Amino acid sequence: MTIQLFNRSIALILFIVSFQNISAQTYKDSLLSYQQNYINNHEVVGKEDKKFIHFYPIDERYRVTASFKRIIDTKGFDMSTASGVKQHYFRYGLLTFSLHNSSVHLYIYQSASLIKQKKYQDYLFVPFGDATSGFESYGGGRYLDFTISDIKNNRLAIDFNKAYNPYCAYTTGYNCPIPPMENLLTVSIPAGEKNYGKPVH
Repeated sequence: MTIQLFNRSIALILFIVSFQNISAQTYKDSLLSYQQNYINNHEVVGKEDKKFIHFYPIDERYRVTASFKRIIDTKGFDMSTASGVKQHYFRYGLLTFSLHNSSVHLYIYQSASLIKQKKYQDYLFVPFGDATSGFESYGGGRYLDFTISDIKNNRLAIDFNKAYNPYCAYTTGYNCPIPPMENLLTVSIPAGEKNYGKPVH
């Protein structure tokens, strides 16, 4: 290898490393901005209590790509809520991905009531619990939102750093869906929103 070629190779390696660092930093910055916007515009937590909203440190390992398998569910089922009121959902598909060297499955749902509204007819919902639920994160599980258009070539990008708490984590009086047993994971997902820091009365 000539000195010139060697120098070009070193320069290319340094460029790739630099690009990866910039990419990682850009990702972190975008998540920090997302979280701050989430806090600032929260509909339930008042301004004086926003300081009690906490997130896990951003961890790119919890940004995964899941394979998607469509489910044709014409019957649906009633999902329990924190208030005891049932809400009807359809299983829209099954998501499969790898986490902590394990194959993980989550069902993605479509609301029977929202599907009737043009604004939300392509809205998809993933309520889940994991090994942190009831300890570091809210015991009633956390949520992720998607749209049908997010699914591309039977793949769906899932970023657990965007997992958020239901309104019931902050106060009472809401019909917050409780993740079904099929969406309760044994793995730990220390990403996204943590327990609300202020006691709920």
